[in-house]
Amino acid sequence: MTGLVGALGEAWSELRHHKLRVLLSLIGIAVSVGALTAVVALSEYQRQQMTEQSDQSGGRPATVSITANRTDGAPMDWDAFDAHVDRVAERYSFSHLTRIVDPVQLQVQTPEQVRPVMARLVDPAYAVIHRSPLLEGRWFDESDAELLAPPVVISEALWDVYGRPALGAGFTLSLQGDVAGSYPVVGVTPRQYLGDEEKRLTLMYDSYVARRDALPSDVMVAWEVWAPEDGVAEVGPALAADLRAGQDEAVQITVTRTDWASRPDAQTSMAAFELVTGGIAGLVLLLGGLGLVNIQLVAMRQRIREIGVRRSFGATQGRIFTSVLLESVVATAVAGVIGIAIAVAVLRAPFVMEMFSGLQDIPPFPVRAAVTGLVAAVAIGALAGFIPALMAVRSNVIDALRF
Repeated sequence: MTGLVGALGEAWSELRHHKLRVLLSLIGIAVSVGALTAVVALSEYQRQQMTEQSDQSGGRPATVSITANRTDGAPMDWDAFDAHVDRVAERYSFSHLTRIVDPVQLQVQTPEQVRPVMARLVDPAYAVIHRSPLLEGRWFDESDAELLAPPVVISEALWDVYGRPALGAGFTLSLQGDVAGSYPVVGVTPRQYLGDEEKRLTLMYDSYVARRDALPSDVMVAWEVWAPEDGVAEVGPALAADLRAGQDEAVQITVTRTDWASRPDAQTSMAAFELVTGGIAGLVLLLGGLGLVNIQLVAMRQRIREIGVRRSFGATQGRIFTSVLLESVVATAVAGVIGIAIAVAVLRAPFVMEMFSGLQDIPPFPVRAAVTGLVAAVAIGALAGFIPALMAVRSNVIDALRF
């Protein structure tokens, strides 16, 4: 231990003595480690963004979808089957359950005319299961079903039709037909992509049924539950069996998992993304390491007389090798810390956050990125210092003193 501490002290003294050479080494390694750390961190942000986008379409892991239909052509008794689903779901204690009817066509009075608008009927749990983003306002809660004026959530494109009025200023939609009435707007969902002009509204399932008494005969109802991911493989078949028990043979029930984690292609694409970003980061670091090797080799040729003097005063080959090697390791470790600090500062810049502005859960700076950058810096320092240290050990004392 004493020898290691002494070697570290010698390495630090040597680095302080050759400030210019160390500075050149630090610049290359710091930039390389900063790039590596930033790439790893950005891959974490990208992974989170892909996860949230997948959650919005297929639900969070693990989302299980339940659908039913009759094979004999008779209409489904949705109220009876809904009660059956509720009874079965109670046995499993699912944290979230939602009914979904999509689409339903409603007649909406706009400033210019009455126009058909596609609507979706859901329960409050839908926003949690699908991580539904909001541009303005709020999502439904359980108490909204008791309101005489049921609330609605509309798309940004439909909001633009009314001139984007403030939600808290009495902004309501006037619906015509079987569900005629005024519906206060409590939330606005953002556009899903550039140029998205879909005019859509979302209404609570119970509010729609209370106004119309029954669902239209041509709609299909689906149920989604959020099940524990670690036990969904066992829950799915058992849930399907319980739902089919006691039902008419003409009722066909399907239970499937819809979240992205159940699709091998999604997991493969994420793994491929990490592999590509990791390869780019490794190449950047390798280029920085090659520059450090060149600097260290040139510096060692200039220090050959110093090595000869130390050898003549009794320094062992192991001590010479360790001190020269640790010079590179200490320099790259310092550069690694500086590079990580630069990466953290850059990733917190506003322009970087704008790239991931749609994230609902912005991940903290990943510790994995910092540890990877620091370990890589130390490793590249050890590799870059090995050849100069080997050259120093193999130098002949007499030849070194004559140099």
